[in-house]
Formats: sequence, C-alpha cells, structure tokens
Amino acid sequence: VSDPAVALQVEVQAKYAGYLDRQQAEIERQRRHETLLIPAAFDFAAVPGLSAEVLQKLTRTRPDTVGQASRIAGVTPAAVSLLLVHLHRHGAELAA
Repeated sequence: VSDPAVALQVEVQAKYAGYLDRQQAEIERQRRHETLLIPAAFDFAAVPGLSAEVLQKLTRTRPDTVGQASRIAGVTPAAVSLLLVHLHRHGAELAA
C-alpha cells in the first residue's frame, strides 16, 4: 500500500480485530439479556451473593427484566451477573 494513512489503518484494524470482535459479542450478549424476564413472584433473596443494599433495591423496585434491574442505581454489574446465573439455572425465558 503506497498511502501511509491507509497502511496504518490496515495495521490498526488487524492488530485490534480480536478485541473489537469480543466487544461486539459482549454487546450482543448484553442486548439478549436486556429482555430476559424476571418472574413476577421471583425471590431476590434466593440469589446467593447479593448485597443487602442490592437485595433491598431489587425487592422494592421489582424490575420486570434484567435490563430494568441493571439500570437501578446501586445495582452493580456483579449483582446483575449473579441474577443472570440464578435466572438461567431456574429456567427464565427471554421476552418475545
């Protein structure tokens, strides 16, 4: 390639392609989890590892989906991960 700017762009894309692919996969995973339904009678206290603060916020707010839960102030990504693991183990279904 005779144009240095084009050569640099190709080099950067080749160097970071793996990172970008992983980031895109994470975005898709987050998008799928956004609509994961939380059953109406779900017992947040049954999720091992949730802090008292997160448990209180989830119990008080009663989010319908994991996406809603993730947007509650004070609910950490780690808490959302615990919630996802518990929901998947107990057969939660994706929203249509």
